[in-house]
Amino acid sequence: MKILGIESSCDETAAAIVEDGAKILSNVVVSQIDIHAEYGGVIPEIAARSHIEAINPVLHKAFADANLTIDDIDAIAVTHTPGLVGSLLAGTLAARTLAVLHDKPFYPTHHLKSHIYANWLSGYQPEFPLLAAVISGGHTQIIYMERHDHFEIIGTTRDDAIGECFDKVAKILGLPYPGGPAIANAAKNGNPTKYHLPIPKVDGLDFSFSGIKTAVLRAVQKELNLPITTPSYELQKHLSEQQIADFAASFQATAVDILIKKLKKAAETHPAKSVLLAGGVSANQLLREELKKHFEKTHKVYFPEPKFSTDNGAMVASAAYFSIQSGEKASDPYQLDISPRSVIR
Repeated sequence: MKILGIESSCDETAAAIVEDGAKILSNVVVSQIDIHAEYGGVIPEIAARSHIEAINPVLHKAFADANLTIDDIDAIAVTHTPGLVGSLLAGTLAARTLAVLHDKPFYPTHHLKSHIYANWLSGYQPEFPLLAAVISGGHTQIIYMERHDHFEIIGTTRDDAIGECFDKVAKILGLPYPGGPAIANAAKNGNPTKYHLPIPKVDGLDFSFSGIKTAVLRAVQKELNLPITTPSYELQKHLSEQQIADFAASFQATAVDILIKKLKKAAETHPAKSVLLAGGVSANQLLREELKKHFEKTHKVYFPEPKFSTDNGAMVASAAYFSIQSGEKASDPYQLDISPRSVIR
């Protein structure tokens, strides 16, 4: 079964054709990182306009790379929730139009579900039941899956997502956007025990990350002996490269420690055969190493290839395939509603 997957929930315009949920026939991604970097984050209006400009060339290349036409496609899947409204509209309008014009079965797909299924794109077959840590700029959740297309949220962030925290700490340290790779790169030369950062005490399996970025800010101000009213752009002028590296390493180690501890706690209450990572922060190398160190003796451990950690169309097609195999019926493209916020089901 060949499925065209379209993704445009944030700042990547992507399309891919995937066969039977795992065999990638094409995978095209146009990123807007360079556009948004000068602003230090994604500007929704700019993102929407960029998707409109890129969507047709991306679709044409996806078909050309796969050496297929729309007639060879068995179904069309598209991210319809959650995400930025204008960005979602650009991708869903393209998908709906193709589905109507060519009478193709149409499958709206949840963004977080797609990130989980990115783990199937490298030929892996994670065993159920499983625990999935979905970690990105907008989401931090622990999801328990007893079988395909069955999702139970057992832990979530009460404030900031971990990826958002990486971005904000990077800004404090004067590192570029996006913060995840910038902090990971700076941390290579840093001491992860140099600065002690508090771990928020949150009951159960939930997370809290808002206090960590404030703790980093206060630690930087204290290190430089500057008042707490000093804005972050002034702090950056006084930090040495080694101080930046040490703060990056200390923050990264703390954030990873929080994730690992919560996953270990989840494994105690929700028996699982597999533990996997999903979402943009899953590309973090330290997190991957720590996950293997703490879980590989008791669980099968999986994480997507780095190119599939960030948004892409292949993961959308894969998620749709397994939903279809689980009995999901096609939707009416005329009746699709997008939603900037929703819970994975």
